[in-house]
Amino acid sequence: MSLPHTDELIENFGFFDDWEERYAYLIDLGDQVPPMDEDLKSDINFVKGCTSKVWMVGHFEEDKLQLIADSDAKIVRGLVAILIGVYSGKSKAEIKKIEINDIFSQLGLEAHLSPSRRNGFYAMVQRIEVLAQS
Repeated sequence: MSLPHTDELIENFGFFDDWEERYAYLIDLGDQVPPMDEDLKSDINFVKGCTSKVWMVGHFEEDKLQLIADSDAKIVRGLVAILIGVYSGKSKAEIKKIEINDIFSQLGLEAHLSPSRRNGFYAMVQRIEVLAQS
């Protein structure tokens, strides 16, 4: 099972009228994140700036980002799923064009996530942007 990509995520979140439904969908997305090998959950792959524990690894195959990530928190795993859906399979040039603030806003999450979760989300985005620059 693959995670939904940007347009599908926006469409799916658009079906929900209230935060409770979006919250439940976010948790469902997190449940779809493939398990990360425990060996990859190391200090070097740890994303600083997140309140929850988050690990992220990315590499490029045939010029497309392959992103592997995990978190110890259900909501954050859902955010991880969103980022995998938005960024995985994209080239470095495509990644640079992604307007993540617009996507985040279209998903309707900005008003309902705590400032610490929002900061963690953007710490993960920053990690992806660094991967795309290397």
